[in-house]
Amino acid sequence: MIEVIIKEELKEKCPSVAIGSIEAYVTVTGGREELWATIDEKCAEIQSTYKPEDILNIENIDSSRRAYKTLGKDPSRYRLSSESLVKRIVKGNELYKVNNVVDINNLISLTSCYSVGTYDLDKIEGNIYFTVGREGETYEGIGRGLINLENIPLFTDDKGHFGSTTSDSTRAMITSETSHILLNIISFNGDNVLKQYMDYGINLLENYARGKIIGIKVFS
Repeated sequence: MIEVIIKEELKEKCPSVAIGSIEAYVTVTGGREELWATIDEKCAEIQSTYKPEDILNIENIDSSRRAYKTLGKDPSRYRLSSESLVKRIVKGNELYKVNNVVDINNLISLTSCYSVGTYDLDKIEGNIYFTVGREGETYEGIGRGLINLENIPLFTDDKGHFGSTTSDSTRAMITSETSHILLNIISFNGDNVLKQYMDYGINLLENYARGKIIGIKVFS
């Protein structure tokens, strides 16, 4: 199981940070009808449960927004990926259909209200760290252009930053060629419920992406 090392500079400011990681081999395909039936069901549940003004009070979103503020980042300007997904559904907009693995990533995020990042491990070099962006650091976000990474929680390797709780980079994104992944569920309010969402993720990967699980671990 590949290790994710949470840097002390992040732990000091966000002591309740925890990452639930799943390493797996997968088969990436187009949208699966059964998977999208599950996603549609979750979207309908979210629409019936929340109004726009409720979103910021969802515990797992609220704790992550507070972490951003502690780090010196405005969560209203640099929105969490989980918050963006939930807000999109509450407004009545559909999710983009990308591929089965990205769709699973989004379903876990919608279910947990945590930011979730899934990465192609064949595009990662060396150790993986979870740290905080510094002044002047940027990368090309998926469909977002250049992202200002200062004070944002980031995944980085020997080559540089490749993912964050706001928007992932194009470098390690999931494509049709991907076969070896690391799926990370990122919590800023401890690890009490991470295991249930990791189990849910394993079930989705096995059922809809021919997932062969290599290892699971909570890093804190």
